[in-house]
Amino acid sequence: MMKEKLHQGITVVVDRYAFSGVAFTSAKGNFGLEWCKQPDVGLPKPDLILFLQLNPEAAAERGDFGHERYENSSFQEKVLQSFYCLMEDKSLNWKTVDASKSIEDLHREIKSIAKETMEEVQNKPLGELWK
Repeated sequence: MMKEKLHQGITVVVDRYAFSGVAFTSAKGNFGLEWCKQPDVGLPKPDLILFLQLNPEAAAERGDFGHERYENSSFQEKVLQSFYCLMEDKSLNWKTVDASKSIEDLHREIKSIAKETMEEVQNKPLGELWK
């Protein structure tokens, strides 16, 4: 369905695409990063991956931090390291955004980056992830 929408010229925005699952699973320590990527090989390659970065101390200060299973500082640090490893892939368009900004400023920045990317990739073919 995603490929169909993309071929129709519809922009698809996905929260926590393949990268989140890979980062969290590999952070558990029982699985390597490359092994974790395998189920997602061949998915539509995103034109842009936004990484909303917030230091662990600031994240812990936000409401309800710690209520989810993986919301503890040591595990979050492992996840962050997995994301950094994923970001080393220069075939992907990663943009890091400072998530400590106000919601309004963050919205403006994300909108600007997304709009610019949409214009850049408008006539480019759809790629395949990790192929």
